[in-house]
Amino acid sequence: MDKWQSLNNRTSLSRRAILRGMAALGIAAMTISSFAGSASAQALLEKIKSGETIRLGFTNEPPSAYPGDNNEPLGLVNAMTLDVLKKMGTTKIEPVVTDWGSLVPGLQAGRFDIITGGMWIKPERCRNVLFSEPIALSKDALVVPKGNPENLHSYEDMRDKGLTFATGAGYTAIQDAQKVGIADDKIMQVAGPPEIVQAVKAGRAAAGVLYNLNAYTLAEKDAAVEVADPFNSAAPSNYPAIAFPLNEQGAVDAFNAVLKDYIGSDEMMKAVGKYGYTKVMLPDGTTTAEACKG
Repeated sequence: MDKWQSLNNRTSLSRRAILRGMAALGIAAMTISSFAGSASAQALLEKIKSGETIRLGFTNEPPSAYPGDNNEPLGLVNAMTLDVLKKMGTTKIEPVVTDWGSLVPGLQAGRFDIITGGMWIKPERCRNVLFSEPIALSKDALVVPKGNPENLHSYEDMRDKGLTFATGAGYTAIQDAQKVGIADDKIMQVAGPPEIVQAVKAGRAAAGVLYNLNAYTLAEKDAAVEVADPFNSAAPSNYPAIAFPLNEQGAVDAFNAVLKDYIGSDEMMKAVGKYGYTKVMLPDGTTTAEACKG
């Protein structure tokens, strides 16, 4: 009996030693993981300060952001971002052009460092990315065929007439339309603004909903369409911003520090004026924290 008791005691001691060792390893692993996470959080900011290449993710959405020759990052959001990054320490940029629906997944997968597509700050997006402070104030607009033959001025008009409208995949217009009872099969989701306008021109959609600056810019270039006036939407004002990965708070804080003096400055207005941005589009004082609450 004493022999078995002694054996059990030794076994118990061994088990406790193993558990202590596992616990120590766990603590060490947590420490290493925490350190790695901390280091990762500083990675983008250090890259910017060191003048390294920063990858910008955006789609073809003139005048907000779009590719030029050799994917040159053009558009007002890219112009702002390039100016701010230069003040932070880098002028080296690698553009990554993708479709709108791939922007957030691409950022999360590390395909690019920053989203410069002019993405609106929304509560659901705030759970997946970090936003800079707002860079503009915007609302949706309704693009219709020239003369507005269906006399459309609201989501309710489209719903009551059973018409199909086009908007971008992932756009907030989808939720806005669903809230007033427009069926999913009447919501045509396409890649972006040029495709929205094309759907209206081709008669595949009776109207298209997109960002107001995009709408006016594209309508000015195409006599076949116009912007409905007014567009009576209950949707609130929206706030475009630059999006960063969730673990890059340091980079966001540094970006915002520069943005604070840059937004609305003569330098900024000169850079974005050629894209149709005017002082009436400047942010109204709403913060990112407030916009993230909806």
